[in-house]
This record gives sequence, structure tokens and C-alpha cells, in this order.
Amino acid sequence: MDEPMDAEADSTQPELGKENVSQAEEHPLLRPGSMVMMTLTPGDYESQYWPKLEEAINHLLTMAPGQGIPISYEQMYSCVYKCVCKQFSERLYSDLMQYMSKYLEGKNEEFQAWEKEDGRQFLEKYYSVWNQYQQALAGIVPIFNYMNRYYVESKLKTNLHTELKKLFRKHILEKHLAHLFSVLEQSSNTPFIIPPALMCNTIQSLHSINPEYASLKPELFSRFIPNVLPHTSVTELDRYIEETQNMQIEMRKLDGFNSCESTRKRYREEDGPVK
Repeated sequence: MDEPMDAEADSTQPELGKENVSQAEEHPLLRPGSMVMMTLTPGDYESQYWPKLEEAINHLLTMAPGQGIPISYEQMYSCVYKCVCKQFSERLYSDLMQYMSKYLEGKNEEFQAWEKEDGRQFLEKYYSVWNQYQQALAGIVPIFNYMNRYYVESKLKTNLHTELKKLFRKHILEKHLAHLFSVLEQSSNTPFIIPPALMCNTIQSLHSINPEYASLKPELFSRFIPNVLPHTSVTELDRYIEETQNMQIEMRKLDGFNSCESTRKRYREEDGPVK
């Protein structure tokens, strides 16, 4: 599918009265008129359109979880729509990918410092960065949906969400995967040194970014991801029983662990003692 022609674009553009002329002049992105007649030069793109989109992307990447979004999705979508209609799709996609790569390169420098901290702190910070990146993608991908449909999917034969996840893998995971695996394996050998929920979230995030990671550490991933290992064979039952017993022994060593070994049923006084 080719990029949309200019003539497709004008049916949704409202007519503004004289009272709104000053607002349109102040905000050229909202300027009314036919998309056929509208011109968009490289200078317009660099001075008006991309700076607005760049600011919105930065807000989405840096806002705290649950924080309100101080941007207009309608205006941002309009920016992308006009850029695509005026044949700036390739430039827009390139600028977006470069901006996201630069952001992740900055995070990579933080990860290098975090590797010196203890395992739990490293996993918490890794998952916090990934969770924030996911939250940002939930806002960025819809803003660039028109570009995704008419350029990324049509011409590049992929999709924007997939490509942005690949950037995270390239700039973060591929550089710190060995340390992540080391921390996860050490933690799995000492039960509950890392909260199970954090272990689970970390493994699931790695699998969602690249399912092939499971083939590198199948035993580790199989504890949190179903169907990673082959189906159980009868000949392996003794090994699984031994693993379960060892885990129970380790659990009993934990402070405050209650094995609940009593098998006596509680009774009411009026029922009399159990014979």
C-alpha cells in the first residue's frame, strides 16, 4: 500500500471562523484548510512538526507510572498524519528511531553503573526501566499509528511496536544479558533471596522481548514460562521428586516458616476430644 495521496486528507478538517484565526496562526499545526493546498517543507518539518512530536515522546519516556500525560494526542496524531500525507514518512520514522536509540543509549550507561550493585537492586532497576519503556510505547505507538500503517507495515513489512522492542533488546539486553542471567541463576539457587514476583516479572519480560532467550537457559525459564521444556518422561520422576524434597528442606530453614505438619483436625469444645 502506497502512502496516502493528499486528496484523501481533507474530509476531517473543520472550517474555523474569524475568531479562531489568531489561534490557528499561533498554532500552525492546527491551521485549517485543504490538505491538497497545504505545503510542508523540510524547514516546516524541522521547526514546527518534529519538535512537537519530540517533546511528546520525551514526556512519555520520562513520566512516572500513573502520571497524567500533558500532551494532546489529537494534535500529535495530526502532526503525524500531515507528515505522512506530505511524503515525510521515511524522515519521520528515521527521526523517531534515532531519538529512541539515543534515549536507550543513555539508559545503557546507567545499567553499567547498576551492575556494581547487589542482584536484587539490579533486577528491580532493570524491571523498572522496562516497565516504563512499555508504558511509553503504549502512548508512542498510537501517536504514530498513521505512519505505522502506511509506511512501516506497508513498505518495511514489519510494525512499529516490534521495531521499538528490538531497540530495547539491542541497546540494553544484548549488552547486559549475561549479567541478568548470572543474577537470576544465583537467585534461583537460593530460594526467596529475590522476591518470586520480581523473578517472575523479569523472566516474563525477557521472554516477551525475545522468546529465543528461553533456549539459552531452559531450566531457568521453565520455572515461570510454560512449555519451555519437553514433556515430562516417566524416567525423570525420581529427579523431580528429589528436587521437590530439596526445595522443601531449604524452605524449612527460612525464619518464620510454618510447615503446618499437624494433621489433627480442630474441634469445638462441645464436640468433645478426638478419640
